[in-house]
Amino acid sequence: MIQLQNICIRAGEFQLTDVSFSIPSGGCGVLMGRTGSGKTTILESIIGLRRCSSGSIRICGTDVTRLNPALRGIGYVPQDGALFSKMNVRDHLAFALLVRRTPKKQIAERVDELSTLLGITHLLDRTPRGLSGGEAQRVALGRALSFRPKVLCLDEPLSALDSETRHEMCELLDSVRQQTHVTTLYVTHNPQEAEILGDHLLRIDGGRIVEEKWLKPAQAEVNPRA
Repeated sequence: MIQLQNICIRAGEFQLTDVSFSIPSGGCGVLMGRTGSGKTTILESIIGLRRCSSGSIRICGTDVTRLNPALRGIGYVPQDGALFSKMNVRDHLAFALLVRRTPKKQIAERVDELSTLLGITHLLDRTPRGLSGGEAQRVALGRALSFRPKVLCLDEPLSALDSETRHEMCELLDSVRQQTHVTTLYVTHNPQEAEILGDHLLRIDGGRIVEEKWLKPAQAEVNPRA
């Protein structure tokens, strides 16, 4: 579960004011709004890249408002994927597990599991150079999911893709969420992405939530097992 209560953030002239919402465990919240409305600021506050001046953020019942980003148990897919140019796909999928000193056998098993789930087994020995946009985003998604996060945050990950690839990736993301039950917050400008992926729509304008509605029936909470 993701819970924000009365979050306030000031960034230069921009201010995020009294933002509150809740996404149930296993659900997908879609955050929409114009450029500069505060979408990425909200996402970064949840991840821990921006400090809140007031309010609280809870992940699966735990207050993480002041926690280091690495301790929040959140997977993150930025807009550009942010892949490392000198690491191959296998290394990307293993990276977060190596940092956590996971045993080698478990890392190998997880890499195989993720590459199969995401359809990138044939890419494991490739570096990011030469990957298509859709392939690169599959790798970025696998890296974010590798350590079985409680929550997954995605910041317009499909914005640079053509319409056919975007639709294909939306279906993959929806399938992955249904299989892993990871609680998801997804930022987009695209109404079609919101329709395919979202259970819960949050529309922001001028640093405030101006619309909140359910796109699909609320799901019963489940234990995430990304």
